[in-house]
Amino acid sequence: MLIKNTMESLATLRLHGMAEAFERQRASSSLQDLSFEDRFSMLVDAEISRRESGRMARLLKSARLKVSATPEDVDFRAERGLDKRKFSTLLNCDWIGKQHLVVTGPTGVGKTWLTCALGHQAIRKGMPVLYRRFSKLLEEFEVCRADGSLPKLRAQLAKARMLIIDDWGLTALGTRQRQDLFDLVDDCHGNSSLVLTSQLPTEKWHDYIGDPTIADAVLDRVLHAAHQIELKGESMRKQSKR
Repeated sequence: MLIKNTMESLATLRLHGMAEAFERQRASSSLQDLSFEDRFSMLVDAEISRRESGRMARLLKSARLKVSATPEDVDFRAERGLDKRKFSTLLNCDWIGKQHLVVTGPTGVGKTWLTCALGHQAIRKGMPVLYRRFSKLLEEFEVCRADGSLPKLRAQLAKARMLIIDDWGLTALGTRQRQDLFDLVDDCHGNSSLVLTSQLPTEKWHDYIGDPTIADAVLDRVLHAAHQIELKGESMRKQSKR
């Protein structure tokens, strides 16, 4: 009866990891030989581990990463132009919230994969991450503007410590889209990091944005002291079909 009450109390307190570990201890004769302090420490560790796993699962779900890439899967072949030492520095995530990251290169060289791997690493460190394809994000702005939820969307995007914007530069910008872009960059500036992938080299971004005043403001915020990676080589999608 005492065991049942204990389990119910743990459930009431939502200490599910501790409850599961307690059941395992009861089922293992070798664990029962440990001291009370050791067994209790194991229960606490189990609860912490379960909560961390649950938080990571929630962050991964809300991030909506396009691909399930992890840092361990990244290809460092020389012809890709990816410096392993530089990438390892990015994996420490110390730059997030202080600097942005720009990944450029032709289609199919792994820009999305690489940035999603970095997003996964940030989530491992407990940081909220969001992934958006640039064209879809612009559509999302229009829909939210129409139904009055644009402030809510902007607040949601600004809460992400890392905001991955994929395929930047493929969608034509009008006056309203340029303003949305500026507002987004300004909301993130000094608070979170933008991670941009693009087929366009950065020297063409000013012309892409169009309006010189907005282009100057956006690029000054994004490119100033930004980390930059230029991927090279043949499309990995073509290689996989051979």
